[in-house]
Amino acid sequence: MAKTYGVGIMGAGNISGAYLRLAPLFKNLEVRAIADIVPAAAQARAAEYNVKAQTPDELLKNSEVDVIVNLTIPSTHYSVSRDILSAGKHAYSEKPFVLDVEEGKALKKQADAAGLKIGSAPDTFLGGAHQQARSIIDSGKVGRITSGTMHVLSRGMEHWHPNPDFFFQVGGGPILDLGPYYITDLISLIGPIKRVTAFTGMANPERTISTPTSPLVGTKIKVGTPTTIHAVLEFHTGAIVTLGASWDVFSHGHHNIELYGTEGSVYVPDPNFFNGDVITADREGAKTTVTPWDHPFGIANQELDKPNPRANYRNAGLSDMMMSIETGHAARCSIDVALHAIDVMASILKAGEIGQVVTLSTTCERPAALGPDEARALLRA
Repeated sequence: MAKTYGVGIMGAGNISGAYLRLAPLFKNLEVRAIADIVPAAAQARAAEYNVKAQTPDELLKNSEVDVIVNLTIPSTHYSVSRDILSAGKHAYSEKPFVLDVEEGKALKKQADAAGLKIGSAPDTFLGGAHQQARSIIDSGKVGRITSGTMHVLSRGMEHWHPNPDFFFQVGGGPILDLGPYYITDLISLIGPIKRVTAFTGMANPERTISTPTSPLVGTKIKVGTPTTIHAVLEFHTGAIVTLGASWDVFSHGHHNIELYGTEGSVYVPDPNFFNGDVITADREGAKTTVTPWDHPFGIANQELDKPNPRANYRNAGLSDMMMSIETGHAARCSIDVALHAIDVMASILKAGEIGQVVTLSTTCERPAALGPDEARALLRA
């Protein structure tokens, strides 16, 4: 029988609700406390989900907590994860894992020395649709992947998020905020990246918050990071993929991810979510929407984006990481994968600054596939 690990949550912001709501789906996780530098925020979440509210220091010292999920803002991810490891607890971070490669390497060294696990979101690539796309690629149906495109384009976070300022500062932007979903999915589907180049820019030096429910509506935000990025990624396999990421686009007609093989193509759905339509095309270009396979992380379980309800299984990567302690398998959302994704994104931004090709300083093993039976093994009966 799988051991149950006590989970603490550091940070009671927007994303904490998903972790608190979905953790009970996983048989080896039990959220026991939540902390925030704003006590009222922790108390509100604690009351909503019937867990203990604590200060950050109290959570770090909580003997009932084995692993802490770091949901703080990106600029503090490194320091908070370092404190978690120093407290003798396993750490799992929301993306982006850290803001530069050296921070990630320091955390890896600290975790290894202490015999602790550390990993990071996103885990959406473990979703049913993305794992089915991987199964199609691995089967050889579309041949060897030689190239592809991916696009993450919108008009920006200030139109829906109640407190969007940090999205437009160093550590934010469409690459470090949304890029982890896309880059990590590609690492799973194709493998590690060898080198990148890019051009970057921004449409406007400031943005105006227009979220109707935000108390900051009408407030102007100074932009401190690129909001439009066009990059080219070369994989160790030889595949070449172009990336367009922007918060300066009001409308477009691009598919999220398209991968082109020697025998056909595969269209991969939005990697922000666990489910979606997988489409394949043969050598003649005839497209087929693939019948979803029986994967538990592809079953819609929330009413977001009606009439197309979404599947959301956040905590899957955390559950798999904690299970790896007992089984010895490599965690799929491991620090090595997260660190390589950070290297890719940081190198894209650097390439945009210097106008050159940047060779990555890290690599990783392609995460193991997560088939339907392996996914079911993480869930409560």
